[in-house]
Amino acid sequence: MVSDEGAVRVDSWIWSVRLTKTRSMAASACRAGHVRVNGERVKPAHPVKAGDEVRLRAAGRERVVVVTRLLRKRVGAPVAAEAYVDNSPPPPPREELMVAPRRDRGAGRPTKRERRETERLRGR
Repeated sequence: MVSDEGAVRVDSWIWSVRLTKTRSMAASACRAGHVRVNGERVKPAHPVKAGDEVRLRAAGRERVVVVTRLLRKRVGAPVAAEAYVDNSPPPPPREELMVAPRRDRGAGRPTKRERRETERLRGR
């Protein structure tokens, strides 16, 4: 369902444009203070209009989008991508994962020295 007039609930819109997997996750993000509309923290029922800036902090990164089209129902990914302009900063580069040393099966519990070496390799 596409609506070009009025306003839509922010949690419904975030879910509709596929920024979160479920509407309840969108509502939870709003209640936790992870969603801002035009710089203000909002509740799930806050109305969004075309031109509003929505900031969503999820999965370890911040998404900054500007609403261009209002959607009430979840739509396909190509249609959803047309409903906003993505101004998000690029995601941080993935660090090369170090291969942690593996113990032979049945070798028993690692010694204190082996545990320290493993922790040092993992950067803890």
